[in-house]
Amino acid sequence: MKHLLECGVKLVDSQVNEKTDQPWTLKRKLFLGLTPGQYLGQALRNPFNWILGIIFAIGLPMIAYRFLFGLSAVTHSSNDYPWGLLLGFGLFAMVPLSASGFMLGTTVEIFGRHDFEPIERLALLNGLLGYFFAVVFLLCDLGQPWRLPYPMAVAFGPAAVLFLVAWHVATYLSVQIAEVSVAFFEWIGWLGGKRFIRRIAIGLTVSGIILSTLHQGALGALFLYAPGKVHPLWYSAPFQWIFFFCSSIPAGLCMVIAVSTIVKKTMAWRCDSNFIDSLDRCTLGIAKGASMALITYLAIKLIGVAHDNEWGYLATGWGLWFLLEIAVAVVLPLCLFAYAIHNQRVGVARLGAFITIFGIVLNRLNTSLITFNWNLYQEIPHIFEVIMTVTVFCIYIVVYRFILYRLPILFAWKEQPQEALAAEAAKPAPVRTTVSPAGAMYRKID
Repeated sequence: MKHLLECGVKLVDSQVNEKTDQPWTLKRKLFLGLTPGQYLGQALRNPFNWILGIIFAIGLPMIAYRFLFGLSAVTHSSNDYPWGLLLGFGLFAMVPLSASGFMLGTTVEIFGRHDFEPIERLALLNGLLGYFFAVVFLLCDLGQPWRLPYPMAVAFGPAAVLFLVAWHVATYLSVQIAEVSVAFFEWIGWLGGKRFIRRIAIGLTVSGIILSTLHQGALGALFLYAPGKVHPLWYSAPFQWIFFFCSSIPAGLCMVIAVSTIVKKTMAWRCDSNFIDSLDRCTLGIAKGASMALITYLAIKLIGVAHDNEWGYLATGWGLWFLLEIAVAVVLPLCLFAYAIHNQRVGVARLGAFITIFGIVLNRLNTSLITFNWNLYQEIPHIFEVIMTVTVFCIYIVVYRFILYRLPILFAWKEQPQEALAAEAAKPAPVRTTVSPAGAMYRKID
């Protein structure tokens, strides 16, 4: 792609082709302003696409094999280990990594930190795709996707945690689709849809906060169905939902740092100057929030151990594994974030974010798979299940990249004069405030 740009190829970043002064057709938009031959050529020159092709050639038939012959053909799942890698990673790990949407949405829309706007859309997209593919992983495990509405509407079970999770994920997905649709409406040129979403942005953000907070904790509450199966160091009945909610905050924030780092390295040609120039500052700001969330998570984990008086397990082999998880997932990133923030070292903050993501994924795998039935045998995922998990995650990457290439997520959509006037008209009128003489006096004294 860099070679084509150096040759003077113009990418789509507005409704009108500046060279011909004609609107871009849908076909040219999908091909990024390239001819089909140019687009195919640059795709074939990318070695990562060949790796993806090999994975899909092996994994897609495996997914079809699972739906044809059942879950037992590709997993070791049993009554002892009902949750395998598809749910241990695809659901319990992908959901906390997708908490970036409500975190950055709250930061910008509710708290008014508009200095994080350059990275807000990337965080919203990360949240949307993470939740969507968590549902895809779930469907690969459950099978029969046409029965997905049953636990929500047909077999009504409002007293069940799964009923709560299903409705929260479904409604929150709808909220995230609406939030990300602003970029899509800009891309297709529908100003009315963009204005409508901007008018209800605060309501969408508040809905996202409520729904995401509830179901992040509800994922932890699922383990209340199996008391005694999860190792006591990873399980505490009064705190299990708090463990999952608190760990989702640094996971979502660090995922934004990780994705933005990858984007800067691999598709800088699609980022505008505002995104590139603001990225380091936003990264350090997000690292501050992640470090505070990690401190909170560490304190609550220790409170959970103390509340249940499980200190004795720390002297066992599982205790050493628990301490290693805490050291890698919490203490080490905290030290890296502290050093990076104090010395303005963005690279160190990014390293801390990647380590935090690894630690949160390890924690979710420990809770749902590794320490599950810790008094029995250890479950090793089936090789077919590993292949399916890798394949679905690669599809997630391809969809992620497809959207970033086209929608104005990393760059600002260049508005035409009439579009700029319409956008200006959609802004709320400024609020006029009056200051009493007493207030003016206090302000002057301050």
